[in-house]
Amino acid sequence: MIRKSFFRFSAIVASFFLITQTNLASTDHEPPFLVQAVRSGELPPMSDRLPQNPRIMEIKKQDMQTGKYGGTLRMLMGKEKDIRRMVVFGYSRLVGFDRDLQLTADILESYEVYEGREFIFRLRKGHRWSDGKPFTSDDFRFYWEDVANNDELFPFGPPNTFRVEGELPIVEFPDELTVVYRWSRPNPHFLIELASPRPLFIYMPRHYLESYHPKYGDREALDEQAKSRGSRNWSGFFLKKARQYKLTNPELPSLQPWVNTTSPPAERYIFKRNPFFHRVDENRLQLPYIDQVQINIVSSSLIPAKAGAGESDLQGHYLRLDNFTFLKEGEQRNGYDVLLWKTLNGAHKALYPNLNSRDEVWRNLVRNVRFRRALSLAVNRREINQVIYYGLANESSNTVLPDSIFYGNEMQRWARYDLQEANALLDSIGLEERNDRGLRLMSDGRPLEVIIHTAGESTEETDILELIHDSLLKIGIKVYTKPSQREVFRDRIFSGDVMMSVWTGLENALPTAEISPGELAPTRQDQYQWSRWGQYHETGGEVGEEPDLPKVRQLYNLYRQWSEITDAQQRQKIWSEMLQIYTDEVFNIGIVNAVPQPIVINDKLKNIPVKGLYAWFPTSYFGIYSPDTFWFDE
Repeated sequence: MIRKSFFRFSAIVASFFLITQTNLASTDHEPPFLVQAVRSGELPPMSDRLPQNPRIMEIKKQDMQTGKYGGTLRMLMGKEKDIRRMVVFGYSRLVGFDRDLQLTADILESYEVYEGREFIFRLRKGHRWSDGKPFTSDDFRFYWEDVANNDELFPFGPPNTFRVEGELPIVEFPDELTVVYRWSRPNPHFLIELASPRPLFIYMPRHYLESYHPKYGDREALDEQAKSRGSRNWSGFFLKKARQYKLTNPELPSLQPWVNTTSPPAERYIFKRNPFFHRVDENRLQLPYIDQVQINIVSSSLIPAKAGAGESDLQGHYLRLDNFTFLKEGEQRNGYDVLLWKTLNGAHKALYPNLNSRDEVWRNLVRNVRFRRALSLAVNRREINQVIYYGLANESSNTVLPDSIFYGNEMQRWARYDLQEANALLDSIGLEERNDRGLRLMSDGRPLEVIIHTAGESTEETDILELIHDSLLKIGIKVYTKPSQREVFRDRIFSGDVMMSVWTGLENALPTAEISPGELAPTRQDQYQWSRWGQYHETGGEVGEEPDLPKVRQLYNLYRQWSEITDAQQRQKIWSEMLQIYTDEVFNIGIVNAVPQPIVINDKLKNIPVKGLYAWFPTSYFGIYSPDTFWFDE
């Protein structure tokens, strides 16, 4: 049973906030962008648009300035599907990371967690979707009962985040402002997934989507409607209409700060302010400050030049460190500033020997830790840093950053440049014999020629591999580079046809004990050093292979232990132990990390941190810095 005392306490707290926030909710500071719609009656006044207890963004405490309304923020993207980045940047979440990378309530008014297995969510009274309809627990019920547990929409059942050892939660909706999820064992991934760049959407606007669902209409009529719109049946059409992340349906109500108004395909997308957004500043101005975001779709190769010409007000995507000098030259002429933020990957680029290769001879070789260590010792990271990154990066294995509480110097043991030890290690595993070109011979007599696959998206990777080619040749290994499109690249790895690949390292090199160490164990198919083992975990053993390397099994068992406990100290201990194993075994070969990321900002755009962290997870690129608080000083 849900604790009745908690609900009595929640009612008292809600009453308190209702009293103390009355002035806030009833004070009008209308954005000029919406004034006409309010006067005409198309929109209610702000006092009726805000929740009774909106989220107050404490801007001044972040050493920022409270702003003023207005303006259009221009951004450049290289593909139409990049408009989904507006969900990443907007970063409106049930719970989200703050600037200290701690979880806090956002869309939710509050939440409680008991024993890591029971989650009680409280919604904000009066919160509305972007079309003005109430946002209530019924939107959670609709998702859970009519979508996630509908066999035609989710043939394999709800997403894996809802499963703990195969068990789905008990989900309850005590009232219109309360939602409860309860498992018999801890689910440490639940809140993290809700706060992620691509969040787990556990709610949907029922009032809009129910008209496309056969539970609320005629199935045959819905199927006919779907076919007339190019879908096979009602379920395909429903999913097209319900894409909260892809943003391809401008009619879909949203809780994000800006709402898409443009139907694809298009070369320019306009996102307009959500008049019912739930955040305000200390001056009782409803956020976002900026009225519109304009995304222009251009060739990705042109984005650095266009950003340098002042055609973007906020740009990080498609910019690289080697664009920095060019961008700096245009600062004064074109009215922008160039900042350098720290990236958070454990490795900006890393080599991934395929431990699940179908080539038995190669597979046995790369499963030998001495071979992997030799490869790492033969990479001249200093040369790569100086030539490619101007000496500004951190030469490192694929691990956490020195700022991390888990960092230790021993994690760099195999990241030094030592050709003598590398050659000795290769000799020790029986690779002494060489051909007339000086290449070492594998056990079947083949020369040690390694094809490294890339996704073909960056000349940066090619430049790095050219330098690695030269250093590995000194230990008798010949490297070839094979670029391909990302989909082909991934499929070849998954099928075991790739010897080695290059990709980014750990997503988050500044983890806390509460963030899953799943990246250090085989938990996902897209871990390119052991995709078959990761697939085995993802599918509950239905597809893929069970890990059979002892150290990999140890990592997986430690990950399982972390998932089952809630004590912070024990979790921290497991994190440290996993990192020690991961780096000592050199399951992949990091090259550099903390590569500075150029950020171009209009010099009139305010509240952008001079020093920031730029990463997919956990910062959602600009997301944790609350772009709804950015404003133009004009």
